[in-house]
Amino acid sequence: MTDREKTPSGALGRLAELPRARLFHAPTHLEFMPNLTAACGGKRALYVKRDDLTDMAFGGNKVRQLEFYLGEAQAQGADTVLITGAVQSNFARLTAAGARKLGMESHIQWEERVAKQDPRYRNSGNVLIERILGATLHSYPLGEDETGADRRLGEIAEELRQAGRKPYVIPLAPGHAPLGALGYVVAARELLQQITAAELAVDGIVVASGSGATHAGLLFGLRALGSSIPVTGICVRRDAAAQGPRITQRCAEIAELLQIKNRVAVEDVVVTDAFLAPGYGRASEEVLDAIRLAARTEALMLDPVYSGKTMAGFVSTARQAEGEGALIFIHTGGTPGIFAYEDDLTA
Repeated sequence: MTDREKTPSGALGRLAELPRARLFHAPTHLEFMPNLTAACGGKRALYVKRDDLTDMAFGGNKVRQLEFYLGEAQAQGADTVLITGAVQSNFARLTAAGARKLGMESHIQWEERVAKQDPRYRNSGNVLIERILGATLHSYPLGEDETGADRRLGEIAEELRQAGRKPYVIPLAPGHAPLGALGYVVAARELLQQITAAELAVDGIVVASGSGATHAGLLFGLRALGSSIPVTGICVRRDAAAQGPRITQRCAEIAELLQIKNRVAVEDVVVTDAFLAPGYGRASEEVLDAIRLAARTEALMLDPVYSGKTMAGFVSTARQAEGEGALIFIHTGGTPGIFAYEDDLTA
């Protein structure tokens, strides 16, 4: 099957059977970036998939993931949603928004992943939006303890349960059904339809690779639908040696959840940590330059944590001489985080 053929019957298994809360209007735009194309040498046509425009509370890729988590929460009759993440977590902000949209409360646990005490980091950006949304906020003292953070979230959920609430927990650590990744299985189908409509020859897709749900879901969906377009994940939290196996495992879990064959080969999992330094939630000059370049060529607003690092990888790829086909940047959003990094972006 070619990238331009219709979705084969049953290609995505039981996807349509799983609960889903519709939180935004699809599809998001696939846009040509002429100015950035020229700035990168004009060798390849550069496109952006605007998943920063997923409608809800400043948007972002997590809206797609939340459609399946909150769909399950609704199916279980939950009245409260819990999530754990970094202080400036986009996922936490959008969970609070999605919960409100569906008539639920939210509890957010902040992990100390970034050694940053700047008042803007602690109070602006996503934090401010969470407070406006009325989320209940908690703290977890560690930043690299996914299992412990999930455990503490489970304890808070039990306290809520004892108080008569019906909590639903969105887990962080691996080992849970990858419901969020299904949002990007859907996105893969959507993107292939757009590529077909635009009659594009695509050499590659570049996407942030953090929790792994977006990267793995997109890759799995493309392969399940017969597309061989390469996908490069830009590491934003852990190095490539740790991230590669995480994506591989996520793809296996998606196949199990959808009850279909996993068509992702070992060589399909491509990750790079060349833009990760100096670490999660911190940006190098190369990343800051990429953020400014995107803003000053295409008026794209990127954050230093996820989309900025991904753009640095995208620009580097675009400037290479090899290949003639189009490249697609998946804009995962994160816009509110810009305001928490004022010092970095104005230095």
